[in-house]
Amino acid sequence: VQLQASGGGSALSGGSLRLSCEISGDRSRITLMGWYRRFPGKERDMVAEINVFDYTNYANSVKGRFTVSRDAAKNTIFLQMNSLKPDDTAVYYCYAKTLARQYWGQGTLVTVSS
Repeated sequence: VQLQASGGGSALSGGSLRLSCEISGDRSRITLMGWYRRFPGKERDMVAEINVFDYTNYANSVKGRFTVSRDAAKNTIFLQMNSLKPDDTAVYYCYAKTLARQYWGQGTLVTVSS
């Protein structure tokens, strides 16, 4: 399984960005997909996730502002980020999980300035 993320960049506080992550390879055992983020000097934290039944889960800090979705036909997951805050500045990673292991995409930097 390979993941290719795109869509990071810069935004002003209150603005929006949309991240995409294309998943290729053997996707048949994937049960969960989503996004983590890493702040400087800290571990990665879950931001949003979606399972194969389209059940979603969000970190409290992004509820109501971020939306995770997927396009099964295009093997792509998305993270729509609205009402961005400077505290959202981080490197964002997409991931896909099977029962055996977790796969990661490369990080994409999101910078929000006030």
